[in-house]
Amino acid sequence: MHFTDTTEAVRAWVHGWALSRGAAEPDSSPWGFTVNIGLPGHVMSHVLPTADAATVREITGGATRPGVWLKAFVRAESLGSWIAPGWSLPGGPGYLMSARLRPARAGTPTAVPDGYRLSTWTRDGVTHARVCAADGTRAARGQTAVIGATAVVDRVETHPAHRRRGLGRLIMHTLTDSAAERGATTGLLASTAEGRSLYETTGWAVAAPLANALRGPDPATR
Repeated sequence: MHFTDTTEAVRAWVHGWALSRGAAEPDSSPWGFTVNIGLPGHVMSHVLPTADAATVREITGGATRPGVWLKAFVRAESLGSWIAPGWSLPGGPGYLMSARLRPARAGTPTAVPDGYRLSTWTRDGVTHARVCAADGTRAARGQTAVIGATAVVDRVETHPAHRRRGLGRLIMHTLTDSAAERGATTGLLASTAEGRSLYETTGWAVAAPLANALRGPDPATR
């Protein structure tokens, strides 16, 4: 599958992301989607494939409950100038990234660095990959949800003590190989600026900017 515009890619991403997070099916609206997460600090996310000042001001001005997030596929500086008082932009700029997926060659094992153990499992449509150190502690992890021909890679992280050992690439190759075997031909993920370099070295490219805004608690209740 090849996405012809950002809106189409975001639609595929948000459905895979909701599945990955065990959230409710995204609700559609004229401006995008709402995903009910139901967690402290992350009650719900409003996702805007395209955004403008008027729409962002209307949504953020009407949302007063703490823990509401807004994900807009625009530059962070633009979103920062549009959000209502009480909202902030945690973290730096982000990106929606995509890649074409191809099945790994049959019989070609994924190399695991010495001293580490890789395990994978699939539950409720989501494939998880975990790398543990010799003492059993988690060194890296990630997961992917496949919907049709699209795989959404999510929650890829490497513990600081185990970075620069190829574990991030190991997780990515494991997840994308698994997704390709399940019929996915396109991968999507939401990346931070820090993660972007890792993904680019494994064949991913930026499809759109991504900025996150958060409705914090009322200052009077802190």
